Amino acid sequence: MRKLLLHPAAKPVVFVLCLLPLAWLVYATVANQLGANPAEALIRATGDWALRALCLVLAVTPVRVISATPQLARFRRMLGLFVFFYAVLHLLSYAWFDMGFDLPDILRDIAKRPFILVGSLALLLLTLLAATSFNRAIKAMGAKRWQALHRTVYAVAGLGILHFFWMRAGKNNFGEVAVYAAILAALLGWRLWHRLRKDRVAAHRGGAASRPASPAARAKS
Repeated sequence: MRKLLLHPAAKPVVFVLCLLPLAWLVYATVANQLGANPAEALIRATGDWALRALCLVLAVTPVRVISATPQLARFRRMLGLFVFFYAVLHLLSYAWFDMGFDLPDILRDIAKRPFILVGSLALLLLTLLAATSFNRAIKAMGAKRWQALHRTVYAVAGLGILHFFWMRAGKNNFGEVAVYAAILAALLGWRLWHRLRKDRVAAHRGGAASRPASPAARAKS
């Protein structure tokens, strides 16, 4: 498994797999298979795939640690850029099919409807993360500041769920929202547990190192 993850073809394969949802949506549009309201179907589908890609990104570290496969980390940047890609498609679908690219109307709609405002904030954060996802940005910002910025992916997750919740509130349909919320809560909860566990281990080791040696140990030395 580890050798496969390190194979030169692994990244192109993951790239193609991440494009399959877009390929299906293009085919479904051409073949008239998006139902009675194709515009709404495209808007929702691109938003769904942005959330799914976000779940995949946040799953990389837990799966990597639990399965002891550090090679998975090499796909995280690509998956993160696909979160941004599908979020941009989501925005473009809304701006085109719902608003006809009328910028004043779009700005009024953002200010008027909280779920669109929240989604816009999430996309703004994703834009910052995508723009600083490259090695040059890490060197320019410094590792600590870069890591602090990229921890805002957790805020993106919260804003994404809130956006989805408010969007479904009008129809009182929260089934899918609950599924995504549970997945993201589990992934973020694992991170918190893992961090606390590491801190406890580090504190225990520090305490053991600072503890004075026993008389028997001193006699042996």
